[in-house]
Amino acid sequence: MKKHINVLVQGSRFEFGKNWNRFLKILDEDRILEAEKSLKQMLEVENLSGKSFLDIGSGSGLFSLAAKRLGARVHSFDYDPLCVACTDELKSRYFAGDANWKVEEGNVLDENYLKCLGQFDIVYAWGVLHHTGAMWRALENVVPLVAEKGKLFISIYNNQGIPSLFWVRLKRFYNRSVKPIKLMIVFGVGAYFESRALAIRLMQCQNPLPFKYWKEKKKSRGMSVWHDLVDWVGGYPFEVAKPEEIFDFYRKKGFVLLRMKTCAGGIGCNEYVFIRE
Repeated sequence: MKKHINVLVQGSRFEFGKNWNRFLKILDEDRILEAEKSLKQMLEVENLSGKSFLDIGSGSGLFSLAAKRLGARVHSFDYDPLCVACTDELKSRYFAGDANWKVEEGNVLDENYLKCLGQFDIVYAWGVLHHTGAMWRALENVVPLVAEKGKLFISIYNNQGIPSLFWVRLKRFYNRSVKPIKLMIVFGVGAYFESRALAIRLMQCQNPLPFKYWKEKKKSRGMSVWHDLVDWVGGYPFEVAKPEEIFDFYRKKGFVLLRMKTCAGGIGCNEYVFIRE
């Protein structure tokens, strides 16, 4: 963690790297295997042998690691220096000195930087582009990075209309608050989600306790309930889009939708896998 620890610009932007640094303390083999599984399922492959993989906004580095373990040549970059450090940490743990995994600081809004990267068989940006402060520009900038017949795997927060406007305001307030207030907001939002889930489970005559759900969360891309909750509450800048908007945007760029997984109109991300024709 000694490299890349520069000072982030202070303000309302959420410091994702701090959250992912804490997540690395609970990262285990089961979570890594679940991350690999999610890549294989959405990309519809058994491995990534011989493929080049670009991880835009690598965050904790978990999915760069998953892609590397599946056989890909990986290039990871992130705007947040602490995220770069997290990804570097995982490379040091599992693939120290491997020339086929490059980790660096970079910005998806910096077109000069992107021009130096070349093209990749798989471009991956899960839950990233809507946090740049210029989502549609970021969605545009990733297009040249995808090789012919290459795949673009992205996820973008769902547009819920008025509720999305509420979350924008809450996230902005959270990031401008002192730590005790931040904790109160996280616990408050967590209590809201849990009470809503409890009511649904009771109506469906299911076990009302949340422990089974929390265990299942670990099986969802290898994530954790707490770190995802902090990420959700604090994740700002924050932009959203309807599935049809993303579909139409990339269709006009020469992409074909291969696979889509939605959040059923609720809170969360819609996932898309496109292929460049």
